[in-house]
Parts: sequence; C-alpha cells; structure tokens
Amino acid sequence: MAVTEWRPSFLGRRLTGSSDWRLRLDGPELTLTVAGRTHRVNVEEETAYRVQPGMLWTGITIYSEHGRAVEGDGLPNAEGAALTQALNAVLIEKRLREELELLDDQHRMIDRWLEYKTSQEQACSQRHRWFTHELQASVISTRPTMDAEAIRDRLKEPAVAMRLGPKAHALEQSLSAWEADPRPAWASFNAAHTESELKACKDLLDRVESKPLTEEQAKAVICFDNRVQLVASAGSGKTSTMVAKAVYAIHREFVDPERIVMLAFNKQAAEELAERAAKSFKRVGMEEVMVEASTFHALGLSIIGKATGRKPSVPDWASDGVSGFRKLTDIVEHLKERSPAFRQRWDLFRFVFARDLARPGALGKADVWDGQGKGRIRTAAGEVVKSQEEAMIADWLFYNGVEYRYEESYRHQTADADHRQYKPDFYYPVLDLYHEHFALDAQGLPPAEFEGYLDGVRWKRQKHVEMGTSMFETTSHGLRNGDDFPRLEAELTARGAVLDPDPDREIPEGGRKPMEPAELTGLVRTFISHAKSNCLTIPIMRQRLDGMPEGNFKHRYRVFLDIVAPLLEAWDAALAAEDGIDFEDMLNLAAGHLESGRYEAPYELVMVDEFQDASQGRARLCRALVRKPGRFLFAVGDDWQSINRFAGADVSVMTGFRQSFGHGQELKLEQTFRCPQALCDASSAFVSKNPAQIAKRVRSVIPAQGPVLQAFQVDHMDKLAAAIELFIVKLAEGVRDGIIPPGRSGRISVYVLGRYNADRRYVPARKARIDRWVEVTFLTIHRSKGSEADYVILPEMLSALRGRSFPNTRADDPVLTLAMPEGDDFPQGEERRLFYVALTRARRSVAMFTARGQCSDFLRELVEDGAVSITGTDGRVVREESCPACKQGVLVLRTGPYGEFRSCSNFPACAFKPRRRRQVRSEP
Repeated sequence: MAVTEWRPSFLGRRLTGSSDWRLRLDGPELTLTVAGRTHRVNVEEETAYRVQPGMLWTGITIYSEHGRAVEGDGLPNAEGAALTQALNAVLIEKRLREELELLDDQHRMIDRWLEYKTSQEQACSQRHRWFTHELQASVISTRPTMDAEAIRDRLKEPAVAMRLGPKAHALEQSLSAWEADPRPAWASFNAAHTESELKACKDLLDRVESKPLTEEQAKAVICFDNRVQLVASAGSGKTSTMVAKAVYAIHREFVDPERIVMLAFNKQAAEELAERAAKSFKRVGMEEVMVEASTFHALGLSIIGKATGRKPSVPDWASDGVSGFRKLTDIVEHLKERSPAFRQRWDLFRFVFARDLARPGALGKADVWDGQGKGRIRTAAGEVVKSQEEAMIADWLFYNGVEYRYEESYRHQTADADHRQYKPDFYYPVLDLYHEHFALDAQGLPPAEFEGYLDGVRWKRQKHVEMGTSMFETTSHGLRNGDDFPRLEAELTARGAVLDPDPDREIPEGGRKPMEPAELTGLVRTFISHAKSNCLTIPIMRQRLDGMPEGNFKHRYRVFLDIVAPLLEAWDAALAAEDGIDFEDMLNLAAGHLESGRYEAPYELVMVDEFQDASQGRARLCRALVRKPGRFLFAVGDDWQSINRFAGADVSVMTGFRQSFGHGQELKLEQTFRCPQALCDASSAFVSKNPAQIAKRVRSVIPAQGPVLQAFQVDHMDKLAAAIELFIVKLAEGVRDGIIPPGRSGRISVYVLGRYNADRRYVPARKARIDRWVEVTFLTIHRSKGSEADYVILPEMLSALRGRSFPNTRADDPVLTLAMPEGDDFPQGEERRLFYVALTRARRSVAMFTARGQCSDFLRELVEDGAVSITGTDGRVVREESCPACKQGVLVLRTGPYGEFRSCSNFPACAFKPRRRRQVRSEP
C-alpha cells in the first residue's frame, strides 16, 4: 500500500492557530509528527484517533499510549475527506481480512468434522460393523456449530468472493455436506452393509440352523444396532434368529462369547436356548464355544450377590405364582383375624364394590333384560334394579342387614294426568324413611342425555315436603367419591337402625353372589406384582388416584388401596422374616446395583426372549445391563401374544420400546412356518383391531389342508363333550382311512386348549380307539404358548351370563391402572391376545365348539367378519337371529297360551320378545 501524507495549509494553520504538523499513513500505521515529536497509532484501533471535519478545516487527534491527546488542525476539508477515505480503506481491508480468516477457520472445522465422520464410516465398513445409533450420536455430538446463513451471506459479498476465488466453491460444498442430515445416508450405509453381509456370510447363515435362515431372519441377525426389537410372528423362528445372532456376533468378532447372555422367562426356556445354541455352534464348527443362557431370576440373584457379597434368598412362594397365591391367602386370613377393620374392608369390597361403575348415566353390564329389552342389574337380595349405583346401595344395605323395600309405592296417592304413582328408590319401613338416589354430578347436574331429569328431582323433593315425609338423598357424585355411604350410615343409625355387617348372610335364590375371596386375592396379587415392578408405593398410588378424572369410581379404588396397603406391608414382613426378597424386589435391586455402578455386568450383548411378557421391572433390568457405551440389546417377542398381565407382564414395554429404551430399531419376522395363510389372515385381522398393537402382515407358504376354522354348535353345553369326542373320532377315522394325512409322528396331534383348567374334562376318557391315529393333549391356552399341534380344539367358546366365559369378562380390572403405566386399554385386549394365541397353535385347523344362546363374543365376531360359519349337529349352517337386548342369546320359537311366539333363549334372565315375527330357518 502506498505511503500517503497530509499537512495543514498555510491559511488553515493561521486561521485555526494550529502548529505545524505532518500526518503519514503507511499501511495500518498512522504517524503524526508535531513540533519534532512523532506519535504512532494503528488505524485498526479506531479509538486511538479521531478525524473532525469543521466548516472549512479538518482537525485530527491522536491519543498516545498514555492517553494524552495530540492534535493538529487546518487541513482543508477536501484533503480531510481524502484522509477519511484512506483511513476507511484500511479499516475495510481489516474487516475483509477478518472475514476471510473466520471463513477459513470455519471451513477447516467443517472439513475436520466431515473427515472424522468419513473415517468412522470407513472403520465400520472395514470391520463389517453396523453404523450404530450410539456411534451416530457420538459423531453428531462432535458436529461443530455453524451459522450457515451468515456464512452464505459473507460468501455473497463481492470482495470476499473475489479474494477467496475457487475456495468459495469448496466452502459452499463443505457447508452443504455439513448441513445435510447424515442419518438417511447412514441408513443407506447400513442397508448396503446388510446386503454385503448377506453375501459374505451366506454360508454361515445357511448352516447355523437345520434350515437356511430366511432373508428377514438373516437381516435381523445382521442388524447390530445398540437397541433392536424383533417383532416375531407366531411360528416365525424367533429362537433360530436369536441363536444365529450369537453365532454371527462371535464369527465377526463383535463380541466375545463370555460377554453374551440370552435371557429367558423360565428355566426350561433357558435350557432350550442353551441347547439350541450348542447345536448351532457345532454346525458351524465352533464346538468349543458356549454362551450363557439364564433366567431373569438367576441373573438378578447373581448380580445382587456379586454387588453385595451376599446372595439373597427368594422363597419359593415369592417366585411361583401358585405358591404366592397361597401365601397371600394365608396373609389375608391372618389379617382378617387380627384386624376387624381390615376384615370389614375386605368383605365390603367383595360384597359391594366388586364391580366398577360405568360412566355416570350409563347402565354398565346388565344382568337381566325385560320384555322391551331394557337391561337391569340384579342385587344380592334378588331384586332387579335400574342402575349399578342403585344395586350398590342395595348390596350395602343387604350386607349391613338393613331392612328396605325397592320401589315400593309411595304411601300417598300421586298419580295424576301428568304423573304415574310415585315409587321412591328405597323405603326403610322400620325407620319410616324414604331414600332417593339421583344421577347428579358435583354441580348437581344430571348426564346431558337425561332430558327433564331435574324437573323430576324437584317434583320428588317438593312432594315429600308437601306430604311431610322424610327423604334422604344420595347422588352419583357422592357415591363415587365415597361421601354418601358414611352419610347413609349416619342417617340410618341416628334414626335407630343397628347395622349388622355379615358377609356370610344367606343369598336368596336368584340373588347376585359376592366376589369370591380367591378372585379378590388373585387381583391383589397381580396388583402387588405390578406396583412393585413399577416401584410404586401406596402414597404414590394415592397421588395417582387423586389425579384421576372426576366421574371415575374413586371410592372403590380408595377402598382397594386400603386393602392392599396392609397386605403389602404383611407380604414384605413375611419376606423379611425369612431374610428373603420377592421376584420384583430382586429385579429392582439388581437394576439398582447396575445403575449406581456398584456392580458392572460383563455382558456386551444381551438377548431377551418372549419380550412381550416383560414387566416394567424386567425392562428396567435390561436397561441397566446395557446402560454403558458399547452394549447391545436384542429383544425378541410378539406383542400380539402378550397374555401374562396377571403375572406382572406389561405389553407397553414392547409397544413403547423406543420410549422405554430411548431409541431402537424395530424389525419384524412376518413369515410363519406354522399356520396356513387363511388362518394367519383370520387371526391377524381379529387381534389387530386393537390399534395399540404393532402392525404386521403375517405371511405363510404352508398349504391349507381342509378348512382352517370350523365352528360347531350344540343345543346345550351338556352336549359339548360328546360333540368334541365325535369330532376327534372322525379325525382318527380320517387318518385310518387315508383321507387325512398323518402328522410328523405318523399320527396327528390334537390340542384341547382350555381357557380354564376345568376344560380338561373335554379330553375323551376312552382313548383306546383313537390312540393309534390321534394324540390328544390338554393344555390351558396360557401354557400352550410356544407349542403347536396339527389340530386345535377350543371346547367352550361361550359367553355365559353366569359362570365361565371366553372371553373372561373379569380379566382386566380397572384398579390395575393405579399400578401400571398408561398402556393398552382396548376392550378385552388381553383376552383378545389370548384367543389369538389359541388360534395360532394350529398347523392345520382350529375347531371351536359353542352352545345355542351362549355363543362367545369372539366367535360371533369371527362369524360377522366372514372368517367362519357355525354348523349345527345336523351339519347345516346355523342361521339365527341374535337377541338385540342381551346380545348373547338368540331368538327361538316358543309356544304359549296364545300360540307361538319368539323370545330370547336366555329366558328367564332375558325376557325380551320381539314385536314382529320372523322366520328362523336353517340352511345347508
């Protein structure tokens, strides 16, 4: 840069009184010489000088390093403008240089990160590794922060673009690469890696099991992300996939054998995994290799023992379902003997609060139906009342020995042109007290659909005032929040009534029986299991109860928690007395030791079988096992087969896998090797109506051998056993005569699958004539999971008003929601999955048996979906009209004093009679 000088003019110096001075600009250095003394500053330090234009003359001030101002004046303004322009040019150059340096630094930072990203990708490729979520997160975390818009704005400046030259284009390319979301590219990387490994490891994947792995199985083996959930359809070879993954991991030297564990839910399943793994290792020439297969129980105890130096004890009754039920039964009886308050709560729940209430204004599940099809509820005393809330009050009165009359006519005549004779809900004759129960909320309002209801309330209140009769009121709100039962008790006792609570009071014929003690014990045991698994204390669950929406039957939940609290305390005390812990404690203690760092598990690859049956406690332990970097979880299961909620299973662990584990790949095995396609389609369509289930399309190449679904109806359930035996005999004859191909053992296998153990009675007692051709086995549906047979028989596809039903309408009590996360609330969700499990045990066909007027809701749904037709004993397709009232019976032709008429087959429980006659016919 040229050196430029400025001096004041003679006239300017004379008029301003300035001394002579000389200003010199040499690059960024500005020198002012005054009276023989030179002062230097850097132009780029803008506070070190000042140029001050005046009317005619421009002055300049330089601030020395000591802060002293040195001034010169008298520079003509034209030259002052030139000075200012020269100084600004230096400043512009400075800013341009700074911009270029900044861009250069940012370019280097971007390129370094892109090089690091590429190096990680190349390392994965060279080592045949999956580009894992963990590695992706690590690379993204090192990504430098940039303001791409600001960089592009700088690149648009002509001076910057000219000075950068070709570097500007290079920076733009790097910036675009930095901006791009790398995850789609990494997904493509992993897809290409999968294809490469399918070819490179084809020999291994073909030999690891007795048959070559399918493509979807092989891809699940190769997918080695940190968290992988494999949704495996029934009969799709999930165990083969698990074992093959262990072999592949060792073959590729991803994980050492001693750092692999396969977790199963029981000892038998763990032993099967170990046996299958040993066979697979032998097939590929790794005879000396072994991997650990364990139960959650054994692993948890081992972790606690190593973390504390003392392995805890788990009493048999604390880990076995049947023994645990018996132990809890003993605890209940002991508490009832020791605590009258507990006994009363226990009995009151069984007698009065066994059923949850429907929403305010809704009837809920009816017990009987009148001739017009209106549902009614039966009480313990045998009356038929109009609502669940009225039934609850009646049951409370019956339990306490209070004499009452339901809807007895008011003692005064009230019938007029606008009103029928008034019949108050309850009347207490000994106390001469009327009792009305109103469907009113906290604001005193009825449900929106109750038109004119408040007018009726006001009329009844006014009538009692006019007639001088006493009336006591309860409301829906008061009943649901628990205020009204103490008020009712106080009112009755104040009027001289003596309450006599008696759970053993004889129930008259036709009266509704209370909940069985065993049923309540089972509900409490399930509740405790879920509460402990979720680390929920009684105070926390009370807080959850307080947060529930108004309108729920909170008082029932509160009474239930009052029952559970001392039982949970006594349960834990029984454990402490034996210096032991239960299964849920063990899971949480083991997870706690891992989470706190008191113990570090040696496993790098954790594989879990039957993941759909995991509890929250098991899920927590799985998270703790893989919490450190470089760990892998492979969870295998089928949420469509989650059927062990009673034992603590929580299907949301699987359906909410990513929420539970932070991230994860979800793969699917959709090809089954068990069921024909038609059976896959029917069973899948049924279970997948629940939108909370994970969607999948089950495929099969198994050819059908006859109808995959059959349904048979007998006149009465007493004839079911004979019909089932006849069906099995016909199968045997078909094998004998060569009409039906024999199974794998030369015979065909038949499962009689029961919803209840009592269904065992449907296995034919006389087997001698069929044993040569048919092998018949009974299993409950719960125990059948993982098994298969040629034919499956479902013996009691019934929806009975009383007694055993499939679906079991009491399977999912709403109180369990207090101890569980929000999850599957689809109606009969667990029972639907249980039915799916039953259907998918069959390799050829499922035969369902029902009785007239008691057809299972599930079977009826299959019929409505066109999946099956019901055949009568005469071989003809049953064409019946369902009862529109109870929706369980069918309309049958009867003969009465006035001729033929149609009514429900469930009479007398359902007295519905249609007004119109329709021909009931059977067609072939």
